[in-house]
Order: sequence, then structure tokens, then C-alpha cells
Amino acid sequence: MLLDGINHIALVSRDIERLRDFYREVFEAEVGPTEPHGVKDGETMTMIRIGPHTELNVVTIEGNPEPDRQTPMWGRGRLDHFGLQAASAESFEIIRRRLVDRGASDGTVNDFGAVLSVFFRDPDGLEGEVLIGK
Repeated sequence: MLLDGINHIALVSRDIERLRDFYREVFEAEVGPTEPHGVKDGETMTMIRIGPHTELNVVTIEGNPEPDRQTPMWGRGRLDHFGLQAASAESFEIIRRRLVDRGASDGTVNDFGAVLSVFFRDPDGLEGEVLIGK
């Protein structure tokens, strides 16, 4: 293969403090500073490192209604949800418990044959999935 994974996923948030706390507390993510971004006032970007070479690039834009729009699975446009690879079975279980404790998941573990997964919604309603190979 010519690729080595995903470098970043860009998303829009209404509340960066709430979102960065969620990813830091649940996934032990490294959160960079929030800095001005783009050419308009009221736009910022925060990089949240969620893996060895993967980030969420979170943009806030004053007045942008997208973070409030919620639709059911497969009706969300080109990016429906994202899957995160747990580092180990132990990490998977720690993350699953943290998601349940925060009310971000009901904790149901899905058995997809080669992998186990648990779905969650972050504070902005973006659906994610954490997976671990069997």
C-alpha cells in the first residue's frame, strides 16, 4: 500500500472546550492550542491528536449552523462516521467504560467477525466507532 493511515479528519464544532475535554478525558488525546484560522474573524482551529499520526482538526466558525444538524446513519452526507482503532483489548475496554460513564455510548459491543466495535457520539453529535481486532 502507498498510504499509512489517516492524517486528519476536519470537522466543525460549536463548543471547542467541551469537545477537547471529551477527547482528552475519554481517549487521552493530546490537544493543541486554539488559534485563529481562515480569513474571517470568529474562525478558529484546534488540533486534537488522537493517534500516532492522526488528528482531528476542529474548526469553530461563529454563526455556522452545521454543528447543530443531526441526521440518522447513512443520511449524513459523504462522511457518515469515523472509526478509531484501539491500541489494545485493554484500551478498548477502558475507552468503552469511559464512553458509557459520560453518556456518549450505551456500551454495546458489536461483533463484526474480525473486529469488535462500540459506537459513540461526541458532544457535538458526531458519530464515532472504536474498534479492536479479535
